[in-house]
Amino acid sequence: QVQLVESGGGLVQAGGSLRLSCAASGRYFSTYTMSWYRQAPGKQRELVAGITSGSVTNYGDSVKGRFLISRDNAKNTVYLQMNNLKPEDTAVYYCNARLIYGEYWGQGTQVTVSS
Repeated sequence: QVQLVESGGGLVQAGGSLRLSCAASGRYFSTYTMSWYRQAPGKQRELVAGITSGSVTNYGDSVKGRFLISRDNAKNTVYLQMNNLKPEDTAVYYCNARLIYGEYWGQGTQVTVSS
């Protein structure tokens, strides 16, 4: 069982920045593929960014060049640095951990970007 706890969401003006954190339980965090997803009202959940155990990263097209995913294995934490935020980034952001035997989700954190 892996527990994920997100933090760092909030209200920010367009053009601003936020950093999300996701703290994970488990002894083998360094082996997990970690990702951030988001879901806006009335829309499907979409991949924002992912990072493998080898720190290979990938990003959704809408956030490339603005968001940066990173991980600190010593702290069992993955981060999402979000810069130049836009109103369309408004959503609930979810942390996801993918293991060999399954995947886990956090409870989500709200990000609201005002215009």
